[in-house]
Amino acid sequence: MPDIVDFSTSPASPVSPSTHPRTYQVRTYGCQMNVHDSERMAGLLETAGMVAVEEAGPARIVDANGDAVPDVVVFNTCAVRENADNKLYGNLGMLAHIKETNPGMQIAVGGCLAQKDRDTIQKRAPWVDVVFGTHNVGALPVLLERARHNADAQMEILESLEVFPSTLPTKRDSVYSGWVSISVGCNNTCTFCIVPSLRGKERDRRPGEILAEIQALVDDGVIEITLLGQNVNSYGVEFGDKLAFGKLLRACGQIKGLERLRFTSPHPAAFTDDVIDAMAATPNVMPQLHMPLQSGSDKVLKDMRRSYRSAKFLGILDKVRQQIPNASFSTDIIVGFPGETEEDFQATLDVVEKSRFATAFTYQYSKRPGTPAADLPDQLPKEVVQERFLRLTALQDRICAEENALQIGTKVEVMVTAASGRKAAETNRLSGRARDQRLVHFSVPEGAPAPRPGDLVIVTITDSAAFHLVADPDLADYHLRPSRAGDAWDLAQADSCGVPAASGTSDGARPAVSLGMPTLPVRSA
Repeated sequence: MPDIVDFSTSPASPVSPSTHPRTYQVRTYGCQMNVHDSERMAGLLETAGMVAVEEAGPARIVDANGDAVPDVVVFNTCAVRENADNKLYGNLGMLAHIKETNPGMQIAVGGCLAQKDRDTIQKRAPWVDVVFGTHNVGALPVLLERARHNADAQMEILESLEVFPSTLPTKRDSVYSGWVSISVGCNNTCTFCIVPSLRGKERDRRPGEILAEIQALVDDGVIEITLLGQNVNSYGVEFGDKLAFGKLLRACGQIKGLERLRFTSPHPAAFTDDVIDAMAATPNVMPQLHMPLQSGSDKVLKDMRRSYRSAKFLGILDKVRQQIPNASFSTDIIVGFPGETEEDFQATLDVVEKSRFATAFTYQYSKRPGTPAADLPDQLPKEVVQERFLRLTALQDRICAEENALQIGTKVEVMVTAASGRKAAETNRLSGRARDQRLVHFSVPEGAPAPRPGDLVIVTITDSAAFHLVADPDLADYHLRPSRAGDAWDLAQADSCGVPAASGTSDGARPAVSLGMPTLPVRSA
């Protein structure tokens, strides 16, 4: 998540709003679903004629350093973690005075926290112009215009989804990879989770709609897709097909030009053998699986209402490894759930040791009002939770380092990303993701062609650390494969700079990079 900017309290207004389009910025907290929702918010605002503040010319509002301040700031919030509300109100407070001194500036708050604390937001931050929920993202431009026209704050929170969000315009963060939602909502009742009450019951998209969206993104140059769902592998429950997710993976394997397919996050209780078979049989499904463990203690899993036990979890990993020997695994773990004993925590450490996760997202339990776990007895002292958390992260860091060290000497295919490592300037390395999702920092040998974001390189791993791999190949060990995604990157860069795009691409065609929902070509009968 990007740092929140503390704007100056003495801005200037050098540019008339009548001569420049309004600018916007979307600030995102939380999960991949929120990241994808923010892409939709950006697409809606651009469809309404606004321009991202980073891409605009002279700003109407600037801070004391001359940095641009958006005309519209949208917070897409998360309610899963403790103190999410404090973080929001702190950032809203930073904007209060700058909004007061700049007529026409607007602030909107959406997402899970807005769905949960609808009235509280307007009471604690009356300078907020718009509050909207998880079920009506598409109303954002209308609510902003209504608030501006009426000079009055607008709040609209729907209790159920009316329009599936994937039908909305989208401004994607990346031209080479994209998110595709296959479902929204959740039918589970995990005692620590507030998501079902905020996102609603599971709603599944029809397979044809999903495949059409993926095809359209691929036509735009995307070569990597991640399927999203709160419990992605329970897809099909709404239309009564328990094997629908495996079928969808196989169908995605038939899309020409889609080179990498991932999905997140599956639920262990719904993870069936047919999904493993589909993963193994579909070449573009990547050898990587994110499988939330949450706890290795069967007692804690029962208290969490997670309808699986540690033996089933480990069994799934074993079955995947049998069919996909080079698969890597990541997970989510909660430490300090109410009533967790030292014996329970040791069970988690045991499962982590056996699982050999390539990476793990570890959390200290957060008491969230409105969840059943918040009212459970035996809430653990903070110092106990912290001590266990440190032990868990130390164990997982060791395992990460050991598993990464095993990659030294192996050849990997890396999809180059636009982001580089913190030390890129001094190491002269680029960055990308291997097929198993490991982060790879690599150098380009002298005399070799440099890749573009979206291109693919094959290199041999020469070093490793706990959280990344390193490849410093010689010329003979470096293989570059330009891709359609790299072509799309070139075109997007040329368009953003106002430079005519090159006429030639790697496949002889000029891909179209869409900022909105791509339009499918009309096919003759």
